[in-house]
Order: sequence, then structure tokens, then C-alpha cells
Amino acid sequence: MGAFDVDDIVNIAVRIEENGGAFYRFAAQMVSDKKAKDLFSHLAVEEDKHKNTFETLRTRLKTYPAPETYPGEYGAYLQDYVDGSIVFSKAKMKESLSRIATAAEALAFAIESELDSMLYYHEMKALLPHRERTILDEIIAEERKHFEQLSAMKKTICKEEESK
Repeated sequence: MGAFDVDDIVNIAVRIEENGGAFYRFAAQMVSDKKAKDLFSHLAVEEDKHKNTFETLRTRLKTYPAPETYPGEYGAYLQDYVDGSIVFSKAKMKESLSRIATAAEALAFAIESELDSMLYYHEMKALLPHRERTILDEIIAEERKHFEQLSAMKKTICKEEESK
């Protein structure tokens, strides 16, 4: 059993939510469709709530032993994951935003990012004490709801674009 610094893991989650909120605010300004604009604005507020939840979680957690085969295994795994494709990373956002010209493209980027964040939070659960995992289950459920809302909006917008 090794130990990891849960603060680092939670900091990444905070950053994911900060960057997600920034993206949704940008997307809300970019799109002209009122329903999409309202959805993006709503999701920005939701990301802010998630950030606050993670910040509260961080204040309750300390360093916990992790079921690792070598010290630092989980931390290294998550760091490699983050370095390769942090959800809503500023670099990924900048690159993706330069290619986003339509509401459908913004929705596609948001859908992919919500899926990536759910994967990160699932992996993060293994690092937390059991009593704290319900918080992540709730956030994952909310992220899944965001995915469903974004997917439904994308279908609606794509149908509208096809009918023009």
C-alpha cells in the first residue's frame, strides 16, 4: 500500500470544472440558438457548483493509503491521463475553439468533454475513502445528465440545420 496526495487529484477535478465553466460561458456567447444558449449558460452554473463541491471535498480529505502495487501508481496513472488529455484543458480548449464555428460543433466538443470528465471521476473514485465516493457518484450522475442534455440539443440543432 502506497500513499498519494488526494489534494492533487481533487485539484485536477477543480480545474476540470473551472475550464468547463469557462467553455460553457464562451459557447453561450458564441451560439445564436436561444435553447442552446440557455443550455450552455445553465451548464456553466452547474460546473461552478461542481467546482465548489470539489473544493469542499478537498477541505475534508487528507492523504489516504491507496491500493497500489507500487508507491505512486495511481497518482502517476492519473497524471499521465491528465497530461495526455485533461478534460477542458486550456490547450485543448484553445485548439478546439479555433475549429468550432457552429452550435453543433460546440455541442460535440462539450459532449466529448463530459464523457472525459465522467471517466476521470470514475477513476478518481478508486482513490477516495468509501465514505467520500457518494459525492463523486452524484457528480458523475449530474455529468451524465449534462451529456444527455447536450446530446438531445445536438440532435435538435442538427435536424434544424438539415431542414434549412
